[in-house]
Amino acid sequence: MNSILFLVLRRMRVPLLVISTVYATATLVFTLIPGIDDQGNPWHMDFFHAFYFVSFMGSTIGFGEIPYAFTDAQRLWATICIYLTVIAWVYGIGAVLTLLQDEALRQAFTERRFARNVAKLREPFFLVCGYGDTGSALVNALERRWIQSVVIEIRRERINALALTNYPMYVPNICGDAAYPGNLLLGGLRDSHCVGVVALTNQNQVNLHIAITAKVFNPSLKVICRAESHDVEANMASFGTDYIIDPFDTFAEHLVTALYSPCQSLLASWLAGDSDEPLKEPLHPPRGLWVLCGYGRFGKAMYRFLRAHGIELVVIDPYPAERQPPEGSVTGWGTDAETQRQARIEEAVGIVVGTDDDSNNLSIIMTARQLNPDLFLVVRQNQQLNQALFESAGADVVMQASRVVANRIRGLITIPLLEDFLQLAMRQDEQWACVLISRLAAICEDNLPEVWQVRINQEQAYAVQLALQRGETIELQHLLTDPRDRSQRLFCIPLLFADRQGEHLLPEHNPRLHSGDQVLFAGSRTGRLRMLLTLQNEVALTYVTTGRALPQTTVWRLITRALGRHHSDAAQ
Repeated sequence: MNSILFLVLRRMRVPLLVISTVYATATLVFTLIPGIDDQGNPWHMDFFHAFYFVSFMGSTIGFGEIPYAFTDAQRLWATICIYLTVIAWVYGIGAVLTLLQDEALRQAFTERRFARNVAKLREPFFLVCGYGDTGSALVNALERRWIQSVVIEIRRERINALALTNYPMYVPNICGDAAYPGNLLLGGLRDSHCVGVVALTNQNQVNLHIAITAKVFNPSLKVICRAESHDVEANMASFGTDYIIDPFDTFAEHLVTALYSPCQSLLASWLAGDSDEPLKEPLHPPRGLWVLCGYGRFGKAMYRFLRAHGIELVVIDPYPAERQPPEGSVTGWGTDAETQRQARIEEAVGIVVGTDDDSNNLSIIMTARQLNPDLFLVVRQNQQLNQALFESAGADVVMQASRVVANRIRGLITIPLLEDFLQLAMRQDEQWACVLISRLAAICEDNLPEVWQVRINQEQAYAVQLALQRGETIELQHLLTDPRDRSQRLFCIPLLFADRQGEHLLPEHNPRLHSGDQVLFAGSRTGRLRMLLTLQNEVALTYVTTGRALPQTTVWRLITRALGRHHSDAAQ
């Protein structure tokens, strides 16, 4: 507010001085010019009447000559003042209109409105820095789970796209540089309701600066950053960044896992995906010679992971002097048949196309398919707007960095237990993963499974928490019981149970629930909604635990409990 007032006073200083000078001069001269009263006696106008007359004359209201008829001298001065005040007001109004168009003032008003909207938030929120493909996908995922977010984005067209998106909750946003600490503070970095900062810009150094600023101003915040450089990753990790996500390493690891453990790879893909997507088939990448087009950040990550598992690779890259690809590489873009033949494309079993240009990537896979129709095609998609083109290209795997990062962060924010489960699952054998996939496929029909976690507390499990406070025994099997028919089991699987003793993978021993316990589930959407009824509704919980149907109204439930206590006391 102080900056706005200072800017207004600085820009309006000269116009205000002009208007004040004109009014002061006109008022003073009117007091000095002699007049004649209604009795014909000499008379001088006092300051009050002079200022009153100049005020309504300057605004062109025109009440007439007061308090007596003017002399010719007074009328002459009044005529001059009419033009002086009109010119002064035209100049002042023009200055005001110019001020309203001033970019600095509009930015100051925008920042003040943004800070006020953030201060009004009364629920936990995440500060999302960057609203590109990844940021928009993440905000959309958070909104679907009714998690509040605040956005800082430097490009105006992306902020306009956010304003036109019909989200169920209002998303406070500002067009500004997230690397500037002032914008992060405006976004609620120090607000008690801010629970995390997500840095998703396309510049590593900006993401690094955001992470440093967040940890300096609010060390308790959860900080999640996107990084595409190992040096930046190491720098982020050095000061305690909670999660650092490299989309290229993540995807390369996923592809290698698909080579040797297709069920493990498919399990991670199913649980991290969107439940609206259809069930995916397992990948079966062939083993043998692979061609890698592009030796940039993505290409180097793919080369490192594939070579670590003994995969033979031939690299095609147009900048060998700068990127220094391994020996035996071919110089070129890979869009022409001759370059691909030099890379032995006709002997290869698969090709990884990973340049940073979508047009080149599409051209490479079309040329490769003509030379070797049996190739396993892995292609990198850089821009979300080219989605339709890549869907029509018929590649076996499409790597989109924004989707990889958004899916990972969505899990970290909305389902923290999923990360723990996946780490434990990777330690199991392939047969274990195949059995779990079969169980999930049996209960999820055509779409990917819903994944959710439940903490036993008053907010997420109101009815269960009350029952535990009354000393009742609630077990995990009760949450898996259909509240409409207790003889049926819900279409869901408990993946992970976390209590004071630790984490238990696929709990089969039907543990007893206590306040603070957490459970990770996967299953159908119907199963999740019916479990929510059991967690929050005392009538449903009593039915699944005892088979009794309680009265539906609160009054009758209180009466029933009172009668039950009375009969119990009488029996004793």
